[in-house]
Amino acid sequence: MGTSALDTLHFDESGLIPVIVQDADTAEVLMLGYANREALDVTLSGGKVTFFSRKRQCLWTKGETSGNTLTLTEMFIDCDEDAVLVRARPQGPTCHTGERTCFHRRATMQQPDPSFPGRLYNYLLSRKDAPSAESYTARLIASGLSRVAQKVGEEGVETALAVVQGDAERIVSETADLFYHTLVALIASDVPLTDVIRELERRHSASPKGQSTPRPASPETASRSS
Repeated sequence: MGTSALDTLHFDESGLIPVIVQDADTAEVLMLGYANREALDVTLSGGKVTFFSRKRQCLWTKGETSGNTLTLTEMFIDCDEDAVLVRARPQGPTCHTGERTCFHRRATMQQPDPSFPGRLYNYLLSRKDAPSAESYTARLIASGLSRVAQKVGEEGVETALAVVQGDAERIVSETADLFYHTLVALIASDVPLTDVIRELERRHSASPKGQSTPRPASPETASRSS
């Protein structure tokens, strides 16, 4: 996005616009801040997410004192052109309290968090070089790709058997095992989870109306279709 794309934005009477920041890898909402046109220009040109401090009445780059910066990956403008979504990669916790996200206080009953798979991947990635005595993930990766691949195969068979047997509880358990070991396989192979997500998005967008994929013509193409 070039700076000219910002020309259509509608800033409030104080010359500010709300900026929602989302983790580029996990999709977790990290914070809400406000920016003026200059702050947005600085974010785009410098790559570090920058806001306008309503309290201090000046620009501030997230992490300029704490080191917990936000590195820009993408910027989006909403349909009414009065809000901005920034996707960024955080360096350390985003919240001043030390929490990963500013939205860490729950106001409703807990539901499964759709951003958890990405957070789990990042956690496992951090365990890759941990002492083997302390981490199953580190031990598995250290055992080599053949062993990692074997575990993925075993868990895939266990998941398939659970599906055939119609055992919902086992399906959940075995799928969790398979998902975990697949993430470890990606890490051991130096393949980012975002590459897999990007491929799924590509297949989805290539299908009619982005909703369904035509039935594959042969078994060989079935594995390459969603």
